Amino acid sequence: MTIKTVVITGAASGIGRHWANALLNKSDEYRLVLADINEEGLRAAFKPSEHVRLHLLDIRSVGQWRSVIDDALQNFGRVDYLFNVAGANRPMFFRDQPIEAIDRVIDVNLKGALIGMKLVGDAMLKQGSGHIINVASLAGLSPTPGNALYSAAKGGLRNASIAAAVEWRKRGVAVTVISPDLVDTPIMQKHLEGGGDEVALTYTGVTLTVVDLEQAFWKAMRDKPLEINLPRWRGWLAKLNHVNPSLMFWLYEPMKKRGMKRLERIRKERLENRK
Repeated sequence: MTIKTVVITGAASGIGRHWANALLNKSDEYRLVLADINEEGLRAAFKPSEHVRLHLLDIRSVGQWRSVIDDALQNFGRVDYLFNVAGANRPMFFRDQPIEAIDRVIDVNLKGALIGMKLVGDAMLKQGSGHIINVASLAGLSPTPGNALYSAAKGGLRNASIAAAVEWRKRGVAVTVISPDLVDTPIMQKHLEGGGDEVALTYTGVTLTVVDLEQAFWKAMRDKPLEINLPRWRGWLAKLNHVNPSLMFWLYEPMKKRGMKRLERIRKERLENRK
């Protein structure tokens, strides 16, 4: 059995941390290169070993990306998978966003992932094989009021992923974009602590767990699809809205009320569980 080399960004917490641990349970099959801007959290979660490399990575930095890739190639000889998980989001109505937030949100959620996809893709094209899995969002499938910048960034990542997949597939490199609904991670906790109307649409669907993303990752590795939407039915609704965006003029207010009602219910449940 050939041991595969896997690079995971955002590995210090949430989806990335859970996925890294899932692969560690199959340590005879995978060698891991784990990266995060939170180096302290990364080293608290994982210990470097013969099969695990740890890296500080600000995904906006070309130089740091090159260091991660060079280290993977020097120590493991190749890169078989890149899981572009790292991202950040602070929902806010566009009118309220500070101008500097445009650079921050686009750089972290789009530019950083594209830098990684380009540099790792170059290495994979040279070796004639590989698979890049980018984590986008259902917010990238259709315009999302209250989340305009994040929606723009994740929509861009989805489009770039599918375009690269078509370009590279005949050269042995696959690209899959996974667009989940809300996932119960530290980002969701921030919503619960202080989110208002701006996060309402985020709570009109379902709440996924990191296990749901793990299952999607296994499916992506097995089938190499262009796209996975979680859940599938929400993906189709988002695409329908994208086809006819004027629907949002009619749907936004009732959806906002529904989302805020669900958000308050979750807050109440979490509070009761702490007692």
